[in-house]
Amino acid sequence: MKHQYNKERYKKFCEERSDIPLFMQAWWMDAVCTPENKVWDVLFCEENGKILGVMPYHLLEKWGFKVIVQPQLTQYNGFWIDYPPDCKLYKRYSFEKKVMDNLIAQLDSLKIDFYSQNFHYSFTNWQPFYWKGFKQMTRYTYILKNIDDIDVVFNNFHPRYKQRIRKSVNEYSVDFNLSPNEFYQFHKNSLQEKKEKISYSEQLFNSIYEEATERKQGKIIAVRDKKENLLSAMFFIWDTHSGYKLITARKIDEHSNNVSVFMDWETLKFLQDKTQNYDFEGSIIEGVALFNQYLSAKQMPYFNIEKSYSKVFSLLKKIRNGNS
Repeated sequence: MKHQYNKERYKKFCEERSDIPLFMQAWWMDAVCTPENKVWDVLFCEENGKILGVMPYHLLEKWGFKVIVQPQLTQYNGFWIDYPPDCKLYKRYSFEKKVMDNLIAQLDSLKIDFYSQNFHYSFTNWQPFYWKGFKQMTRYTYILKNIDDIDVVFNNFHPRYKQRIRKSVNEYSVDFNLSPNEFYQFHKNSLQEKKEKISYSEQLFNSIYEEATERKQGKIIAVRDKKENLLSAMFFIWDTHSGYKLITARKIDEHSNNVSVFMDWETLKFLQDKTQNYDFEGSIIEGVALFNQYLSAKQMPYFNIEKSYSKVFSLLKKIRNGNS
């Protein structure tokens, strides 16, 4: 089957490359596209047997329509392009357009009803999509770069946050032994206390956790008070290029901001010799953005690109979103 051949070929390709972002890796797509989350596949742009670009994608059925959307807990997807080394800018643009036009044509031929992907922040040119009738919305993430120099990272924090970290060392303890089941139940219960529901299944979390930890690219960190009460926990992942703050669970009280900055600090210390950068993952919530800014994380724009191939699906989507 071509579908299975594409995936196996892509897995081999990913094993040979170290520059494909974590969320676009074949192992990640296998982990997040569990049976309950449907299937994934990949498009190739190639020339003379050489792969010039790829597009891994997550395909599912929604309201009876075929759609490509982000898998749960997956920040980036989209196109990855293998640019020629040391080429002049005008040649880079030409190459980029050639690859993108090829992949867009393949995407259009899939006969789907709706398409939406978030692109890695290194992808900066969405014009070829615009020329083909796609829409774009800019989102933001926050990134701390060069975390190997942990003293410089700390010195760049807002003075208030540095004070909170110094104070927290004597008030809280760090626990790296929380089980995946304990983490999931803590997150679920902490959301229920706020009358909210958890958005991902335990099966999905276990699938990601098992694969990431097997590859030594995932860890759960927890923060406890002096009485060993669990206050906050985070599951983070990484590759050689970046760490990612994937899922955070916490109890909300008057000390929660202190706990949050302390947990991020301890995570950064853990990752300092394992990766280059730390991605807080974006949020449109003003308070979360301000928190990241106070840690001197750099704001990085990234694109959500979408296209509706079905007028009926587009209408249903507007109705569901309350925009009719």
